[in-house]
Amino acid sequence: MVRIGLTGGIGCGKSYVAKLLNKRGVPVYDSDTEAKQLSNTSKNIRDGLMSLTGIENLYADGVLNRRLLAEFLFASKENARNVEKIIHPAVKADFARWAENQNALFCVIESAILIESGFTDTVDCVVVVDAPLDLRISRCVERDSTTKEKVLERIYVQMSQEEKCRIADFVIFNDNVSDLEKQIDDLFEFLKNKM
Repeated sequence: MVRIGLTGGIGCGKSYVAKLLNKRGVPVYDSDTEAKQLSNTSKNIRDGLMSLTGIENLYADGVLNRRLLAEFLFASKENARNVEKIIHPAVKADFARWAENQNALFCVIESAILIESGFTDTVDCVVVVDAPLDLRISRCVERDSTTKEKVLERIYVQMSQEEKCRIADFVIFNDNVSDLEKQIDDLFEFLKNKM
């Protein structure tokens, strides 16, 4: 089985591409969803986040307050890195267990910070979804009911798209014009040649 790491910055459309892959029978591990679940169930993550942030009501009613964590996380690159050091080892181990139980030619882990979190050593191929900056911003403003400034804050704490594309084994361009299905066909051909 080929393990695909699917990544891209906020607003690039990696989740949409993941859905297209899943419709074609490729199992997809959504690292955001799984990290949220693990953040509520793992004592190590809970203790680590409480110690790191110092936010008393971070786990009000036993559930992680994502808004408070996001404010802390997006306040600086250092904060983001420190949160990642707590959450990502648990997600990495969970993905490895999940992938072992898949019965398919390919499987995917979808993660906005796949490269930054050190997940490249758990995948066979890094696929980056890319899109023009103005389109990324407009997608996020509409999807999240937020402002351009807030979206740019989030973009600037993430690794640049240019750097991600340089590291990628394969890039899918999601500009609302390019044919995504054709690019997925090309990806499958590329992966079959790697097998």
